Amino acid sequence: MKVLVLNCGSSSIKYQLIDMENAVADVLAKGIVERIGLEMGDFTHKPAVGSKYCVHTPIKDHEIGIKLVLEALLDKDHGVIASVDEIKAVGHRVAHGGEYFHRSMILGEKELVEIRNLCELAPLHNPANLLGIEVMMKLLPHVKQVGVFDTSFHQTIPMEAFLYAIPYKYYEEHKVRRYGFHGTSHKYVAQKAAALLGRNYEDLKIITCHLGNGASVCAIKNGKSVDTSMGFTPVEGLIMGTRCGDLDLGALLYIGEKEGMDFKAMNTFINKKSGVFGIAGSSDMRDVEDGVEKGDEHSIAALKCYCYRVKKYIGAYTAAMNGVDVIVLTGGVGENDRGVREEILGNLQCFGVEFNPDTNDVRGTDQLLTKPNSKTAAMVITTNEELVIATDTLMLCY
Repeated sequence: MKVLVLNCGSSSIKYQLIDMENAVADVLAKGIVERIGLEMGDFTHKPAVGSKYCVHTPIKDHEIGIKLVLEALLDKDHGVIASVDEIKAVGHRVAHGGEYFHRSMILGEKELVEIRNLCELAPLHNPANLLGIEVMMKLLPHVKQVGVFDTSFHQTIPMEAFLYAIPYKYYEEHKVRRYGFHGTSHKYVAQKAAALLGRNYEDLKIITCHLGNGASVCAIKNGKSVDTSMGFTPVEGLIMGTRCGDLDLGALLYIGEKEGMDFKAMNTFINKKSGVFGIAGSSDMRDVEDGVEKGDEHSIAALKCYCYRVKKYIGAYTAAMNGVDVIVLTGGVGENDRGVREEILGNLQCFGVEFNPDTNDVRGTDQLLTKPNSKTAAMVITTNEELVIATDTLMLCY
């Protein structure tokens, strides 16, 4: 069965067409539509076999972007299917499921109303996700649409971990609480790590660290998320590419007053001008590593702060779960940056981690990073959120 996976952003559409017939899912094609709504847009289509196909053209809205995707999948030179009827289901990544969506769901009018209501909690993501769903329902009206929610895995977090210490009415009236994100990635890599170790996923205490431009840590106990570093929005927690992570709100108010910022400016400040970028001047960890080698003090500070924050959350979640069996690093930085992995894992002997530098020289590969005598396993695991979406879609539809 062929499943089309869509991840619609405000000005982009990422997609994969995955054949789920075999024990090992095959990605038939993938690509991205970018700069939607601007004067000129870009479309890149990569079939599994054959050459990459690129188009530079105006892409007025998401409907035109998705039509480009379907046309490319059917194209006689670059396509991978003979008929749109080969697409049996569409899986959509949806950022925020609030307290309503505890799991992935087949989408109908009722579900669309709830996603629309949640746009207030995720104004940068849910409206775009919703657009993609509505366009696919229009273009493929007889194909089942499934929503896979970034927040649903974290709905098992207990009250003491999700409630903020603000007047309770704001939770009751406006649902202000910790929701967490990256749920599909955290669940996937935790299950994959347990399988590679030959251990039962539901018997383990696992800490997963999704480290990329957006980054979060999750505490998983007996197969359930019990805490995570991102909160009501994806700003809280770790230092990220351009997001500040944990910040004294008093400092934000102080800077806002000094700089004459309104709420929009403060939102831009904490989301787009802070994090690694704010300290080092670049949000790309490769640039930071280069700066460290050259002795740049800002790059050195950014790297140390970034890794320290991850280690601090690992320590906190180890205490919260009364121990840890496995620590997993994933995401663009976690999977590819050996220096960051060593900085985070190289001095965690107090938690039973015996780091093995000899196995750390890997990129984009699943690998055990601890010595045979290590009480706690540490691993780098490659994530695949699209496969999670396709798998959930398959399970719900067939």
